[in-house]
Amino acid sequence: MGIRISPKWYQAGTTLRHTWAPLGNVDQFRWLGRADMQRQLVMARDELGVRHVRAVAMYSPDTYVWDFDLADWRLGPEEKSKQANWQLIDLSIEALLELGLKPIYTTCFTPIGMTDDPTVCWPDNNRTGMPRDLDQWKAFVTGGIRHHIDRYGLDEVRSWYFECWNEPNLKGCFFGGTKEDFFQLWSATWHAVKSVDPELRFGGPSTARGEWIPDFLEFTAKDGTQPDYLVTHIYNKDSEGEPLSPFDGSAADRVKDSPHFATGVIRGVKRVLAEAGFTGEVHWNEWGRSWFPMDLSRHTTLDAAYIAKTMAEVSREADYFGYWCLSDIYNQIGLQSSEFQGHYGKLSLHGLRKQTWFAHQLLERLGTEEVPVEGGNALAGGIATKGPEGHRLLLYAYPESGDGDPTTESVSVDLPDGCDAVTLYRLGAEENNVIATWTAMGSPAYPTPAQLTELRQGNILTPAPVADIRIEGFTAHFNLERPGVALLEIT
Repeated sequence: MGIRISPKWYQAGTTLRHTWAPLGNVDQFRWLGRADMQRQLVMARDELGVRHVRAVAMYSPDTYVWDFDLADWRLGPEEKSKQANWQLIDLSIEALLELGLKPIYTTCFTPIGMTDDPTVCWPDNNRTGMPRDLDQWKAFVTGGIRHHIDRYGLDEVRSWYFECWNEPNLKGCFFGGTKEDFFQLWSATWHAVKSVDPELRFGGPSTARGEWIPDFLEFTAKDGTQPDYLVTHIYNKDSEGEPLSPFDGSAADRVKDSPHFATGVIRGVKRVLAEAGFTGEVHWNEWGRSWFPMDLSRHTTLDAAYIAKTMAEVSREADYFGYWCLSDIYNQIGLQSSEFQGHYGKLSLHGLRKQTWFAHQLLERLGTEEVPVEGGNALAGGIATKGPEGHRLLLYAYPESGDGDPTTESVSVDLPDGCDAVTLYRLGAEENNVIATWTAMGSPAYPTPAQLTELRQGNILTPAPVADIRIEGFTAHFNLERPGVALLEIT
């Protein structure tokens, strides 16, 4: 039957905020000082509109923020005492500022020596237990922020976001304590941040799966430590377990493998926040189809189609959507052994653009005046905009199941009167797919410089051949793979 899409080009438009654009995620704070990461951040700034960069584990053992002083090198272990050292944090923050970017200042995890809890995460053994002395913790956090205000100025630091912890509800990994322990940690950290400057923006609870939010809001209201903005995370594969997430949608979509699970959670959290009277910003600063660190279906167009589908459905439901994540420069469970290994990043280790990157590029080519779209179905639809830059229509076709080979759909799109030209961009199994090119090259785990040059030459978003789109009257006809993404630019 094909897909028929009818944008209402002549209806009054509404504002479309590009909530998918401003926030970019990097694996860990320690990567920000690397030259290759900085090159990738420039790409994200210039091509995707990224303005704020979030990276967890600011207080990692590898940043040496709480360590023995070099001047005490002759003393025995029992004579030495630890102190704050912000040198490597400064290097990372300054790398961002020099690129015109802003940090999300993440107060995590617990420096070595500040906790008795043995819980750790990742190969660098971040301590994720409750600090033994919350007064010491508060003094440490306060000292760091004051240091950065002295260094960069109050106006600059006020332009940052401050975030408490990362996924404390994943007990035994990202937090060693209970929910009640985390609320006490939140309270102490809130007071530490606000004691420096009440105007600093502090958010949480940064939970996985959209959990803990009603209890968190109730606690903070009673405690007088309400968040300036709400932070939480969602992956569609969170449905694999038994999440305690708020949900707004069909019961059939609250099950394993439903492609609509994350959308239901995002809408459910919005409802909870409305019921609680929360009026601050909402940041989904981690989201995606799969939280699996290795998922070879990312080598297909599946995740790109998922990005387009989800943003078409819920991009208006929050202020920021930070897809996880920007880059394969990453080692939470070990560094990958090949240029492409089904990892999270929108860019490969050497900065090659994957289709998830192109999906965000296509989103960013939309305008800011949205018009309604009719047609399609639960797995095929889009976003349409109009404005001085022309008319734009982003389309997606998502499969019933992520398994199996792609299929091809015929698409018909109603055009506005008087259009002069239509340009079609597509993402598919071969089209705008660097992994297909790499596979045809023999899938080299370590591409040579010559191979990287060849891969980069074709790694730019390229329109489909003119012959692939047929205009009949005021209708455009073309084919689109499922899973697939397309953008029509109409002038």
